[in-house]
Amino acid sequence: MLRYYLIAIIIILIDQFTKWLVVANMELGESIRIIDGFFYLTSHRNSGAAWGILQGQMLFFYIVTVIFIAVAVYYMQKYARNNKLLGVSLGIILGGAIGNFIDRIFRQEVVDFFNFYIFNYNFPIFNIADSALTIGVILIVIVTIMDERNEKRKESKKA
Repeated sequence: MLRYYLIAIIIILIDQFTKWLVVANMELGESIRIIDGFFYLTSHRNSGAAWGILQGQMLFFYIVTVIFIAVAVYYMQKYARNNKLLGVSLGIILGGAIGNFIDRIFRQEVVDFFNFYIFNYNFPIFNIADSALTIGVILIVIVTIMDERNEKRKESKKA
């Protein structure tokens, strides 16, 4: 159990450290080319969610995030003992959720900085916490698919 919370803590620390580096060393809007035409570090702030939706709705984000964190901890305590991949997934999600929550509480906005251009499309700028949330959700989908397949196999063996 503890290892899943350690995953969350590591993600939070990396997320907050990288955000601190951006805030301390870059002007808002400043962009550093890493791979020309593809990847830039860009100092950006977001008071909304992904793709800038729900701008300025901090109370909404506070409530949703607290509920989300509580549900993640509940599932981790109840189900992760028997499923390591689920535990890792929830630890990653928990770290991402708390990382952005810290920003919203202390900055009233989220610090974003990964800026990719994919086939001339300027993908929305994101951060480590956003990446963790995305990876965690993808892993949850994989866990769900694997669990469903295992249940179907068990049912077919009983028949």
